Amino acid sequence: MKNDKNISQSVINRLPRYYRFLNRLLENGITRISSAELSKIMMVTASQIRQDLNCFGGFGQQGYGYNVEALRREIGEILGINDISTAILIGAGNLGKAVANRHDLLRKGFKLIGAFDSSTSVIGTTLAGIQVEDVKKLEEFCLREKPVMAIVCVPASAAEEIGKILNNCGVKGIWNFSSYDFTHDFTNLKIVNVHLSDSIMTLSYLLKHDVENCGD
Repeated sequence: MKNDKNISQSVINRLPRYYRFLNRLLENGITRISSAELSKIMMVTASQIRQDLNCFGGFGQQGYGYNVEALRREIGEILGINDISTAILIGAGNLGKAVANRHDLLRKGFKLIGAFDSSTSVIGTTLAGIQVEDVKKLEEFCLREKPVMAIVCVPASAAEEIGKILNNCGVKGIWNFSSYDFTHDFTNLKIVNVHLSDSIMTLSYLLKHDVENCGD
């Protein structure tokens, strides 16, 4: 595999999409596929697929194409989802509940080990098999259990203080559903932002300008 630091963010961003489409192929009983066939399904060029996969050594065979199961397994290894890391959720309201219950975190490489909220109506309830604790216990929990990743579903007004606690306790990454920009103040953390409002505004643009889809 090439040096990870030389792989562009755009290639990294496409890897989960490859993994998702390969899963669908396996579910439909397809065990072998060419880059040309895969390109039609994913709506990217065959050349782009080959270039992306060549960043990690290349997995196809001339005249054979790709073994779907083997390629999915290899991409899973590259993504790191086969090695389970621990995660916590901060903000167990409606959004937090949806994220914890619907995203099958374990299959994505993360085991939820803690959930926190500041609302008395939520504290003590059960979410994804875990009892929601008072956010005041977050620092103590993190120092003891050392979670690798945090899912942040709190308002922007509360996110900065949460970020300080997570950073000081050694959390390495944040899946950020708040509108607060952690990357500005916590440059050592790995951050992935999920801006739901941005995506719907993108859809608004596509509808009003009648342009092609941006992909999924």
